[in-house]
Amino acid sequence: MKEPSHRPKLILASKSPRRSYLLEQAGLEFFIIPSSFNEDSVTFSSPETYARKLAEGKARDISDKYPDSWVIGADTIVVIHNTVLGKPESSDEARRMLKSLSGRTHQVLTGYCIYCKEKNRFFSETIITDVLFKELSDEEIEWYIHTGEPFDKAGAYAIQGLGTFLVKRINGSYTNVVGLPVCEIVEFLIKQGVIGLNIESP
Repeated sequence: MKEPSHRPKLILASKSPRRSYLLEQAGLEFFIIPSSFNEDSVTFSSPETYARKLAEGKARDISDKYPDSWVIGADTIVVIHNTVLGKPESSDEARRMLKSLSGRTHQVLTGYCIYCKEKNRFFSETIITDVLFKELSDEEIEWYIHTGEPFDKAGAYAIQGLGTFLVKRINGSYTNVVGLPVCEIVEFLIKQGVIGLNIESP
């Protein structure tokens, strides 16, 4: 990826088009510089801590290269009955995941970290959203798998895509399920003076 020609003020340490879209919709200007952080270096403890530690690792990785920038790292996982559902690597795995979610409530956890190394400002937390799936028929599951959308998606679905028909109800942040808790991130950046609320006079 092409390096920015000047020192970026805000960096998204992720190549996720969904996270990029959410920040763009919030009106933020930022550079995309994906992290090469080794996720296998994080030992699993609890889902909440695991998601946060992954986000911290990604943010620290890019902050080492751009210490005067504000870096956003994030990681999203899907959990049902204390089992973490990653990205399915086959149709069979996607089918098992969707059947396990059918008619049940699961949790989507997004850990995020905002870090400016030069200013020694570091903040991270995990946001949790409850998601209730409708009862899925075998035909619905097969149709959805054949759209190709479940692949490269934690939990084998995308709430912002065709997978919206799977979701009966959510309790919590919608953008968190997409991949980034925008409300909390924007609120923190405003408090730190990274972004402002400028109102022009008519």
